[in-house]
Amino acid sequence: MHYVIQNKLKEIEQKENIKILHCIESGSRAWGFASPDSDYDVRFIYVRPKEFYLKLEKITDVIEWQLDDILDINGWDIQKTLRLLYKSNPTLFEWNGSPIVYKTTDEWHKVAEIINRYFIKKSGVYHYLSTAKGNYREYLKGETVRLKKYFYVLRPILACRWILAEGTPPPMLFSELVEKYLDDGIRDDVDILLKLKMQTPEIGTGKKMDNINNYIEKSISDIEKQLENIPYEKERNWEELDKIFLSLL
Repeated sequence: MHYVIQNKLKEIEQKENIKILHCIESGSRAWGFASPDSDYDVRFIYVRPKEFYLKLEKITDVIEWQLDDILDINGWDIQKTLRLLYKSNPTLFEWNGSPIVYKTTDEWHKVAEIINRYFIKKSGVYHYLSTAKGNYREYLKGETVRLKKYFYVLRPILACRWILAEGTPPPMLFSELVEKYLDDGIRDDVDILLKLKMQTPEIGTGKKMDNINNYIEKSISDIEKQLENIPYEKERNWEELDKIFLSLL
């Protein structure tokens, strides 16, 4: 698949008249708990020729290239990317820290060198907490639940714990978060779920796991209280991002 994805990137560059600066795997494969039939979530950052940014007509800043059972490929324009970085968009820190990189460039390294300076702790915790609460409410409150959704609640909870303790963007790999911040009392249950998810094409539904549910509810409550006490940080300045953007053109 790596070879297939590399060819797709070349095709996108040629047909869209862009340069891909950075391309990674996102989603369950990058998080380290992919199922045998998980698709490939390919995400990229690109730049267009400078003339495109000087047009009065508004141009699209997203490329949605492919979405099927195997490949999910889309990308963001560098201008959109840097504007979102200014706002400390959590997705960008994940893309920058993905353990699976399909392509990167010296140009992207300029962004990578300063990206963590734009991380805002309160924004990060709020994002992951909202993700955890939404998935928990939607999928794990009934007597019968979608078992794989436990990972889509546990990972953001552990990401919150990482941010609160470390003050930095959390790592992508679920295993790193588990090693440092998962309570010992639910590790056996999580290990059972993890093996099931990674060995079974579709683990489907099952009885809710009260031990994990109790942990989730307590964690959400604890994180909400800590979130209130995180001071607001000033937004970073535009100057550094402007310089990088102009240098890429």
